[in-house]
Amino acid sequence: MSKTLKVGMIGYRFMGKAHSNAWRQAPRFMPMDAGVELHTICGRNPDALAEAATSLGWKNTSTDWRAVVENPEIDIIDINTPNDSHAEIAIAAANAGKHVLCEKPLAMTVEQCQEMVEAANRNRIVHMVCHNYRRIPAIAQAKKMIEEGLLGNIYHYYARYAQDWIVDPEFPLVWRLTKGVSGSGAHGDICAHIIDLARYLVGEFDEICGMMNTFIKQRPLEDSSGKADGLGGKGGREMGEVTVDDMSSFIGKFKNGAACNLEATRFALGRKNHITIEINGSKGSLSFDFEDMNRLKFFNNEEPDDRQGFTDILVTQPGGAHPYVGNWWPPGHILGYEHTFVHTIADFVNACIAGTPVQPTFEDGLNNQKVLEAVEKSAASRQWVKI
Repeated sequence: MSKTLKVGMIGYRFMGKAHSNAWRQAPRFMPMDAGVELHTICGRNPDALAEAATSLGWKNTSTDWRAVVENPEIDIIDINTPNDSHAEIAIAAANAGKHVLCEKPLAMTVEQCQEMVEAANRNRIVHMVCHNYRRIPAIAQAKKMIEEGLLGNIYHYYARYAQDWIVDPEFPLVWRLTKGVSGSGAHGDICAHIIDLARYLVGEFDEICGMMNTFIKQRPLEDSSGKADGLGGKGGREMGEVTVDDMSSFIGKFKNGAACNLEATRFALGRKNHITIEINGSKGSLSFDFEDMNRLKFFNNEEPDDRQGFTDILVTQPGGAHPYVGNWWPPGHILGYEHTFVHTIADFVNACIAGTPVQPTFEDGLNNQKVLEAVEKSAASRQWVKI
């Protein structure tokens, strides 16, 4: 590694922790064309920021994201802030010539996403949306099998992303439940992931029909004296209005004719971070469950009748047999959630050195946002909407 890229990260809570771990681990395990330096971490609370810098391994701190973006020493800006600031920071970073990794959803609106794409392309930077689930080895393996034609013509894409962390009506009104900051609720936060995976595995959407619902309309305002985390906080006595959805669901079809059925909810008791995907084709089917993320189930209709059934593919075989895992442990030694971010960071750094695009790009974020907004429009109008 003859070159070292210096990183400035904006935001340090839930995603900041995940990204920091990935920046530290990627050069140790993944084949990379450059080293990385955790140069500066940025946030608004100086005390919490100093604590985060120490625990996460960052050399410098700043409470001014503009100063980080404009620092000539920094090569990469990693954005982990609430959604309402993604566009402003990313555009400023692109104009400063920095490569940009941005958490999902890319922005609040299609218009903001378009501005981000234009800024990135105008300044010829490498840009990427952090949809880390694309780099689950089982998902990457599914992509490979689909491209090899093992499923034949795709008929169905079914996906559900279910959590339960806001079922309690006493859970406070954190920023993720405020439309002015988050843009939407479960829809933009977690449905964005299975939309992105749909586009990655099957293709672009054509038209959809959706619904959205908010089950609990008011919640206690967040107590500023509590120590909030990415998916937590402490409620006070005053109440505030929940202005985002608690769930979203839509059916539709892809441009290639396949049908889709997607659901995202934060009201599925017992489900902490449950992602299920099934894809059915003319030759076979694939099934994936994130709670068993090292397995991919494959039904091959071309097998003899006496041997048909779903087969478990344990996606931990090194030596290039399965994507990414050869950089980790011996066969059967499973990977976890954090590894998906390490794979993302490694691919991003290599793209920065090569000066080549790396999926998912800001254009992918824009196309995801078009689907998100179409579902909202459909839910409001109670009609089908073309993408």
